[in-house]
Amino acid sequence: MKLSLDHLPVGKRRELEFVVETLRAAFARAIAHRTMPRFRNGKLLKIILFGSYARGDWVEDPVGRYFSDFDILVVVNHEDLTDVPEFWIKAEEALVEALASGQHLRTPVSVIHHDLDDVNEQLKLGRYFFTDIVRDGVVLFEEPGYALTASARLSAEQALQESRDYYEEWLTSADEFLDNYRFNLGQGRNKNAAFQLHQATERYYHTLFLVLTLYSPKTHSLNQLRKLAEGLDPALAQVWPGQNKFERRCYELIREAYVKARYSRHYHITAEQLTWLEERIGVLREMVRERCEKRLAELQSAA
Repeated sequence: MKLSLDHLPVGKRRELEFVVETLRAAFARAIAHRTMPRFRNGKLLKIILFGSYARGDWVEDPVGRYFSDFDILVVVNHEDLTDVPEFWIKAEEALVEALASGQHLRTPVSVIHHDLDDVNEQLKLGRYFFTDIVRDGVVLFEEPGYALTASARLSAEQALQESRDYYEEWLTSADEFLDNYRFNLGQGRNKNAAFQLHQATERYYHTLFLVLTLYSPKTHSLNQLRKLAEGLDPALAQVWPGQNKFERRCYELIREAYVKARYSRHYHITAEQLTWLEERIGVLREMVRERCEKRLAELQSAA
């Protein structure tokens, strides 16, 4: 992997220095008073920049209201240390606050967390998401003595079979949740409909990741799924226009639906809001379908 950020403007390099300092400091505080050995001996092994800022093709479009994120892979020495609420929520909050103030950070940050064994296993399996990180990524921080394994290369036939299986399984699952949403909407069960719609949306994003990269992040957060998807294809930003208060509120309601639509008596969503969301998720489904089928056709040709 690369070690230099010379391709980035000075301001971006300073922002990334702040991100690294924030992640390291927050993790150190999170494990400082732990007594269990696997936590007490926890180590942050690597912080790696990947995606558009690593490749040099980031986008900053004030007119279209689209800005690329800093995509960050954090590698730790134990799987338990990847638990976001347990070890990383303070870091996320600090980065959000810094972005809001604009003093040290002006670029959104999207962080994924994996342990070293998991990353090396993904590399051995030839998962594109991780092999691309090794090819294009920039090491921002690392502890010596914890090398990544050599990347394997999938044959076109293997990649085609895995991608096809993922496409059929996950698109079908997403469509089933969309059917369940429509049934609940018809019955006037708006909260249940919102949860089903969230699940459909989540699965359309997972379909995209799995077909294109043979990997999908372990999260129910639509914000994180959306950011990573738009990192793969900025055109996906048009799914959520956010041009007015109604559109922004609708997105917030679907984003919150995974938890609040099931457990909060204060969660309310109207049929009008659900109908608008269904239309946007139909756009997402079509874009995912087109990109996945294009990828399958490419793999078929290569095979």
